[in-house]
Parts: sequence; C-alpha cells; structure tokens
Amino acid sequence: MKLIKAQVINYRSVRDSTEFELEPSKTIFVGPNEAGKTAILRALQQINPPADVPKFDTLRDYPRASYNDITTKKVDPAKCNVVVATFALEDDDKKALHADFHDCTYTTWRRLDNSWSHRLDGGPQLKTYGGLKNDLIRLSSHMDDRVLVPAEGAAPEKKPTDLLNEFTASWQNDLVLRGEDSTKLNAWLNANLKYVDEDNEKETARFNKLQEACEIAGRRIETLKLLRERLPIFVLFSNYFRVRPIIHLDHLASRVEQNILDDVQYDYGNLCLLKLLGFTPRELSDLGKAKEPSAQDVDAMRAYRDQLDKRQYQLNAASVKLTEEIRSVWNPNPERAEADRLRIVADGQYLKVVVEDSLGVEIELDQRSEGFQWLVSFFVVFFAEAADKHQNAILLLDEPGLSLHGLKQRDFRDTISRLAKSNQTVYTTHSPFLVGPDELDLVRVVEMTDRRVGTKVHTEVMADDPASLLPLQEALGYDLAQSLFAQQRNLILEGLTDFWYLEATSDLLRDAGIADLDRNIALISANKASKVVYFATILHAHNLKVAALLDSDVAGDQAAKQEILIHKLGNKRILRTQDVYTGAAKAPEIEDLLRETLVEIAKAQLGWNVSTKATAQPNRPIVDIFSDEIADFSKYRLAKAYVRWTRENTASALKEAERKQWIDLISKINSALRPTSA
Repeated sequence: MKLIKAQVINYRSVRDSTEFELEPSKTIFVGPNEAGKTAILRALQQINPPADVPKFDTLRDYPRASYNDITTKKVDPAKCNVVVATFALEDDDKKALHADFHDCTYTTWRRLDNSWSHRLDGGPQLKTYGGLKNDLIRLSSHMDDRVLVPAEGAAPEKKPTDLLNEFTASWQNDLVLRGEDSTKLNAWLNANLKYVDEDNEKETARFNKLQEACEIAGRRIETLKLLRERLPIFVLFSNYFRVRPIIHLDHLASRVEQNILDDVQYDYGNLCLLKLLGFTPRELSDLGKAKEPSAQDVDAMRAYRDQLDKRQYQLNAASVKLTEEIRSVWNPNPERAEADRLRIVADGQYLKVVVEDSLGVEIELDQRSEGFQWLVSFFVVFFAEAADKHQNAILLLDEPGLSLHGLKQRDFRDTISRLAKSNQTVYTTHSPFLVGPDELDLVRVVEMTDRRVGTKVHTEVMADDPASLLPLQEALGYDLAQSLFAQQRNLILEGLTDFWYLEATSDLLRDAGIADLDRNIALISANKASKVVYFATILHAHNLKVAALLDSDVAGDQAAKQEILIHKLGNKRILRTQDVYTGAAKAPEIEDLLRETLVEIAKAQLGWNVSTKATAQPNRPIVDIFSDEIADFSKYRLAKAYVRWTRENTASALKEAERKQWIDLISKINSALRPTSA
C-alpha cells in the first residue's frame, strides 16, 4: 500500500496539521528549526511502528498548554485521534482482495491511548434495513405460500414471515446491516431457501440480492483484516541513531540488564546491530568468554567450535547483507565502490564494524565519511526495526545527511531517490541541497507561526513565514546560478508551472520516440511574464542564445510587445502558445495545450469536475473555467497533479490533438534555439 494522505492532531507542537498529501515515492518536508517537522514524522510512525518503538504517552505527547483538558477529563484519550492515514492499494494488495474492493482506499487512525481503528472508503456499501425491507416482505410472502400445510394433528410450522419478524420487529429503517444483525438475516435466508421456487426467476434474483447484501458486511470485515495485515511498517531514522564502530559487549549487556542505556554510547543503534545479528548483548558477550575445553573432550570441543562458528557465520551473513544494500545506493566512487566491503567482526568482548578497502586493509567505520557512517547506521536500524518486513516499509528520515558538505548533500539526494524506488520515503530537511529544482512538486512546507495555532503542513508551496520557504528559494537560486550561464541555448518560461508542463510532457514524448526537446536547452523560470524581459536581457548580454515561451493571455501579450524583448530576441524567438494551439479557446495559456487531459486529471485526482462547463464553453481558457468553478483552485495543484499523472502514463494517454500541439511546440523550440553551427 502507498500512503497518500495523512493528518496529525493534538500531538506535541501540532494542534491540527490539516490533511496533507504524500507522494507515491518521495515526499520532502521543509521548514525552519522548531517548525514541528520531527513531530510530524514521529506521529506518522505511530500508524504502524516497529514492536520496540515507544507508543504515545499522554503526559509527554499531548500539547502541554492543553494538558488540563486531559486531567479534567474534558478530553478522553480513547476518543482522541492523533494521526489519521489513508492508503491507496497497489497491485499486490488487489490480488489478495475480492474484486469489489480493488478501487477502495484504506484509512486507519491511532488514538492517544494507542488504540486504533480503520475503515474502507469505496467498494460495495453496507445496506440499511429500510433499503431491503420491501424485498424482504415480498420474499417472505413468497416463501409463506410454499410452506406445506401440516398433516392432521401435527403442530403448524412457523412461517418464514413470522421467523423474520421475531428478530426484525425492533429494527429501524436506518439500521445498517452489520455484525450480528447481518448474521441473523443471512441465517434466516439460508434456512428458508427451500421455500424459494427455483423456477421463479424474479424471486430467485430477489433472494440472491438479499444474500449479497448480507455478505457485504462479512467481505468488508475480511478486507479490512487483510489490509491491516498488509499495512506497511513505519521506520523512523534520525541522525541521533548511530552504530558505534567498536562495541564492548559486556559493558553494553550490563547497561541493558540494568536498564541504563547510554545515549552517548549510541546504545540504541548498537542494539539494533545485535538484533540484526540475532544475538542479545549477553549472548554475544558470553560467546566471547567461552573457555576452550580439554582437547580430550571431543564432544565439548565440537560444541565449542560450533558455538564460535555460529557467531562467525551470523556476523558474516549480516556483513554480506549490509554490503549489498549499501552498494546499491551509495556510490561515491564508481571505480572503487565494488571493492569496498563492510565487515562485522568479533574479538573477545569487542564487536567491530570495519570497512575493507580494495587493498584488503580494514578501516574502522568512524574513519569513513560522515555520509557513509550515516548510511551504514541507517541500514542497521532499518533492517533491525523492519525485520523481515523491510520490503513493505515506509521510511521516515529526520534531517538525513545533515553533516555533509552542501555538494555532497546534493549527491546524497540521489541516494534517497534510489531508496524511494523500493520503499516510499518521507524526509525532513532545511537544506536547499536536499531539494532538487525539479522536485518542488514533492515538497510539503511545515511551519509554525503561532504556537497557539501550532504546526501546519501545506501541500502547496506556500507559507506565512518566509523562513519556511527559504530552502526552496535557495535551491532554486543555487540551481539558477549554476545553470544561468552554463548553457549556450536558453528558453525562458513565464513561471514554475509552465516549466513543469514543458518538462513533463517533453519527457513523455521523448520516451515514446515522438518528439525530442533538445537536452542542451536550459529551461529557466522567470516567475512571471513581466520578468521574462529581465532574464532575456541578462542572458543576451552574455552572448547566449535566448528564446521565450509566453502564454497568449493579457500578461503574455504585454510581455511579448515590449520593445526591448523584441529587440533582444527578435520575433522568431518569442514563441506563443497560440502558435501551436488548434482549439477554440481565445487567449490560450499553456494549460490549454492539455485541456482535455487536465479536465480528466482534475476530476480524478483533485475532485474538481468542470467537464460540463469546459464542453459548454470551448472559447474560454481552461484556467479561467477552473478559477470560476473551483473555490480552492490552484494552478500549482493542477500542474502537480499532471506531473504525477505523467509518471504513471505514457504519451498515448494524451489526446491526439494535444500530442500534435506539443510536437509542434517542441519543434518550434528546437528550431528557435538551433545551434549556430547547424
């Protein structure tokens, strides 16, 4: 299952996060320190935490300023939802379920007292007694007519109607058939099936309809049970969790037995390592203390050797597993990465984590880079907490790679992306280097501008506190600074959503072999049409080839008519959406090049249904229709939904006219920015 929506309520700094969406692979929480990012992750983990993770503690976790609501019993922890999560079903989930439930979503929530509940959204709905009452009356009457007249002197047999009334007399029309009520009705149907004329198609169909209604409750319960069993485990990893390169086993065992774990010694990470190895600290310590028996005692010698071999084999197996996983995502030097091997070795009371390099030299883990140490520690905690469920785990990473150099953080961003291919990942950061310029649709802004309001999570890139957006601004600024003068050919776009539409659609067409936007053309977002001229002037001054793509609306017209822009670019390099648009809309914007597809995506993903209005008003730009019909319309949300859609579809899913328009647009862009030598 994939986590698609969540909400956190009354947890530490969070009063109500508001419901926020999550991406199917990677979601990034950005925001300043003390905004509540970690609190959101910790609450999410409680959806389905590993067995040894502490549960909610009312005293520690309920917002402190409102704690009197608990002591005065104004708030009942058993009725206080803290985290609510909604999941979409994947193909493997659907294979395990009845076909009726394939289009459902699964929602579960954890309360402050650590109890939980869940529900299915979609699929066959439970029936009410009122909805079935007329069919029951008609069917029972049909059954009554077929009850045999008792033999003379025999006691009369109760008619089906009388038996039905015995348990339905107190039922109200709005009674939802579930549990015991559904079971009783189903038992009555089965007991009286013999009275249904099998040649009477109408009554046979009525019987089947009623039986189906009774079985819905059972199937929904069974579906809920199966989905609960398939719920991903949530593994939270923080920079706080580290594996110490050299562990004194006896000392660690003593601290565990005395319940005085030492954070300075990274005991939590070390215990995860031992859990992964399959030993308790005391077991591994005792193995190191084992005395060698007499050579004459053959059985004792064999037991001694087996004991030590078992330890060595388990250490070796864990070393191989960790090495394989780390090599798959960490590749700081492709030429030597395959030569490095992680080893976990035991020497008496010491357990060491070392890295064997290409020369066979063993180097303690703490002498490798911070990023490598972090990744080793992460995998140790991940595999230990997720146990054999790590392929069905959601990763929650709190400030990953915090100690890395900025450029190394940028590389580590790719590492997280590789992790997210197999495990849905959510991570927090306030580093601009851990947010790619093409990943803004994956960002959720976390902010807390007023402690009385608490932490909020924004699905859109918006915030009341400018500091919350600083990582995004710096990420875009850094990328722009690096690329602004790096390419000889540059296409300036009005805004970020235009950038997304062009990049996502060109990728679709390129993958299909239909059209290929020249990869050497840098796409630059000017933020608004009025700023296009400034970017064009700066780039032109550096003798770079520049073109601009402008909507054919009022703002685009004003920008296109600026004399300085015409002077710098010339008419051939000022491209307009109208140049390739073949529809009826006047003043088309870039969204109109995807008009029909966007209408369908908005309805399916966002619940924005404007199809009737769009059909009735073909002359109006589609953005204008959305703005008038949808109260909370956002161009950002629409573009983001389209980007998500392109990741799951191919170019053939676009309408034929849309494909033609985009093929023409890409051809015009390539032509306008053709290399000088061509």
